[in-house]
Amino acid sequence: MSWQGAVETTVTGLGYELVDAEKSAGGLLRVFIDVPFPGQPPLEAPRAVTVDDCERVTRQLQHVLEVEGCAYERLEVSSPGLDRPLKRAADYARFTGEQVELTLRLPFKGRKKYRGELVERDGGWRLLLEAGGGADADQRALDFVLDEVREARLVPVVDFKGRRTPTKAAPSRQDAAGDEVVDGGRIQ
Repeated sequence: MSWQGAVETTVTGLGYELVDAEKSAGGLLRVFIDVPFPGQPPLEAPRAVTVDDCERVTRQLQHVLEVEGCAYERLEVSSPGLDRPLKRAADYARFTGEQVELTLRLPFKGRKKYRGELVERDGGWRLLLEAGGGADADQRALDFVLDEVREARLVPVVDFKGRRTPTKAAPSRQDAAGDEVVDGGRIQ
């Protein structure tokens, strides 16, 4: 069995999705895993890959690759990250409605890189592109099939809840010594 087959069989056998696997010339074997998305209810947030998931897959892969006689120097197992690559048609279907950065194999109207909302259409896919800013912006679309795509990734969404700048400053107070107190610290 090839190292690709051993990795795929092991990862899927443990109940994870194999996003990608690559082997470098220096013997580094990188495996990217994700948790499957079996039609979760829309209100339930999808579970992310944890360190325990990576450790579980790493330990099993070490045993399988040794038994299969697959040579490697180092093994890294990780999540695909916030900017998860889209490789297969199932990935595109899973992330329909999400913001995607897309790089085409050949330029279209002088451009290869596009960004927009991924939508499924008959026989292919569509990327809804906003022409300008604001709510009244005209929307343009880029229709494509997977053979035309060099690379596609999710646009990372980072939300720092609780770390937003307050809209108005809290009133300052004075302590017994007459010093101004702001957020528990003293201004002297």
